Amino acid sequence: MQRDTEEIYPLGCKRKVAGEYRVHYYGYWIKIYEPPADSLSAKKKLIEALTRRLFNHVEHGINIPGSRLTEARAAYDAEQDPALKRVKGGMLAGALFNRATDIFTRLVELQAAGVEIDSDNGLMRECGRCLQEALELGRSVRHRSGEEGIDEMWGEPFKAFSVPVESFYESRYIKIALTMRDIDLIAGELCDTFGNRPRFKGIFDLVVSFADAAKIKTETLRTDKSIFDVWASFAVSAEQLLAFVPDDADCTDAERRDLDLGVRLIRQGTELLSDITRARVPMPKSTRDFVARCADYRLRAPSC
Repeated sequence: MQRDTEEIYPLGCKRKVAGEYRVHYYGYWIKIYEPPADSLSAKKKLIEALTRRLFNHVEHGINIPGSRLTEARAAYDAEQDPALKRVKGGMLAGALFNRATDIFTRLVELQAAGVEIDSDNGLMRECGRCLQEALELGRSVRHRSGEEGIDEMWGEPFKAFSVPVESFYESRYIKIALTMRDIDLIAGELCDTFGNRPRFKGIFDLVVSFADAAKIKTETLRTDKSIFDVWASFAVSAEQLLAFVPDDADCTDAERRDLDLGVRLIRQGTELLSDITRARVPMPKSTRDFVARCADYRLRAPSC
């Protein structure tokens, strides 16, 4: 993706790049999608999509139906063990999210029947309370990798509820730019760590290809007609990077151990890039930890 400095192009600047309109944030030109009209119906569809997306990326077992909210709250309130309470808090957050979606569904049905729904409606306020409480509880829920939480995704349905749809779309472009920044950071660490090592010849081009495919995947909606090519390129470039085998001819035992550690680090980086790309939000703790592991490898394995 083309990058330019923020001094030349201000944040939020829009222009045509390679024949399509893009918006500039933090050095990245991101593909623009036309937001739907701002309505209860549009917000319902958006919150449903964001909720499905959230549950697809967090740890298993917290997608509790909104109809079981009372049970989930009782289980959470009664729990004393900190580890168990964290998980039950995630289950309560899931029930709250689903309750909010349930409420929105009914409001849209009423609106379709001609009933006017204003922002001060009691059910609208209840929906906002459910999303806000879920946001607080969701801070302790982990990504499916188990490495960290993804707070940004818990806040998205509440933001979609509380701001105009167009404003929500603009905020997503900022997060996509920050995601692309972390993709470049992780890819850069892999290239710096392995790109000039003779036994890892060829890894540089594989990493760059995967990072480019990951950034395109990050900015592309699943409804885009190009998704078939975009996803296929992303998946295949990940497979090629994971399949990389360094040259271990005439290695000493110590060198072979260093090579094995290097291959493990490449796989960890590939998996982290994949997690970030699919979630479309940064994962700062995991990224910091990976950068530290790369630095440690460069010190411990200087010869391979």
